[in-house]
Amino acid sequence: MSSVRVFDPAMCCSSGVCGPAVDPRLARFAADLAWLESQGVSVQRFNLSKQPAAFAQDAAVKAALEARGEAALPLINVNGDVKSVGTYPSRDELAAWAGVSAPTATAS
Repeated sequence: MSSVRVFDPAMCCSSGVCGPAVDPRLARFAADLAWLESQGVSVQRFNLSKQPAAFAQDAAVKAALEARGEAALPLINVNGDVKSVGTYPSRDELAAWAGVSAPTATAS
């Protein structure tokens, strides 16, 4: 089973999807992670403001933060390899990295 670990910048909650002005990128990404979990992928998400120890304990995350500061976040780690730094990847990218088939778009 593939494992995806997401190290988010400091946010108000675990997904950043709350409050009156929700960032659509965060809503899409939260849905993409839920989809990955439905495909059997283990997903863990860490929030810098709520779980700083997780950032300090991961050598790759710590090095990225030292080199780029918070611009390194979000950082996506798949099966122990850093796959994305400073941006939220697409569902297709997540699927490819995790080794699952992305759903095909359908016309409506």
